[in-house]
Amino acid sequence: MPEPLPETTAICVGEAMIMLAGGPGPLADVEVFRRSVGGAECNVAGGLAGLGVPTGWISRLGDDGFGQHVLRDLQARGVDVGGVELDPVRPTALYVKESENGRSRMHYYRTGSAAAATEPSFLDRPEVSERLQQAKLVHTTGITAAISTSSADMLERLATEPREYLLSVDLNWRPALWRDRDPAPLWRLLKAAEIVLIGADEAEVFAGTGDPDVLYEQLQTPVLVVKNDAHSAIAFERGVRTEVPALSVEVVETVGAGDAFAAGFLAGTLQGLSMVERLRLGHLNAAAVLTAPEDHAPPPAAAERERLLKASDEEWAATKV
Repeated sequence: MPEPLPETTAICVGEAMIMLAGGPGPLADVEVFRRSVGGAECNVAGGLAGLGVPTGWISRLGDDGFGQHVLRDLQARGVDVGGVELDPVRPTALYVKESENGRSRMHYYRTGSAAAATEPSFLDRPEVSERLQQAKLVHTTGITAAISTSSADMLERLATEPREYLLSVDLNWRPALWRDRDPAPLWRLLKAAEIVLIGADEAEVFAGTGDPDVLYEQLQTPVLVVKNDAHSAIAFERGVRTEVPALSVEVVETVGAGDAFAAGFLAGTLQGLSMVERLRLGHLNAAAVLTAPEDHAPPPAAAERERLLKASDEEWAATKV
């Protein structure tokens, strides 16, 4: 008898990577690296699971030690990985974080990775299709659309075939990945989604504007969230505009904060919270990651989250993390 399919309310589809972080100084001088798991969609998957949402992550990994570490890490964080396919030939992607003079620079090694070989037929695997059929929400990003043409084709099929779930897409615009490529598939993906998350700074480059009202007119998506760095997040839902300021945070590292915001907002959506509470939960989750050296971190304690979600505007504005 096959094992029963685990309950999954949300599914995240996209690349995971091993992150190697060295100490301060030029990469040429670093002798010891600290290993962790990164990648936008698996960061969101872990964030959703941490907020109590039954979540699965679907992708391809190399059948190597790094791939096994990704699986173990996500399982330990409560994420279902039964839809992951292991590639016996292609490797798990990785990136190296170089920290110098208080700034981080990323060096990516993902060409030819197992995730980049994802293609539309991947969705026909029973382990994948069954999970997608029972999901209430499926989340992906523009990074997965960018890593290869076949991966973009897979997401286009995911977005255009009949579906019961809400599709959520975080733009995550990476110009280097789209060099000499037409971004039309990414535009189509965004316009097919029910929920779009986008940073005002990346929208300036991708869409030629960071103005939330103009972006809403361009995309016409049912729910649009525009994140304005450390200042605020603005959401549009059925034409209603809601803005919530970000918390005051002593930042340790910014990488992963956008994914954490997405996890908080999507968890609040699935839990039926008001728009103000959804945006606040996004900010709270992002703040936890901003104060940690890794790409992900546990969310604030449940009692603290509940208190701040219900706080007055004045109490919220006065909160420091």
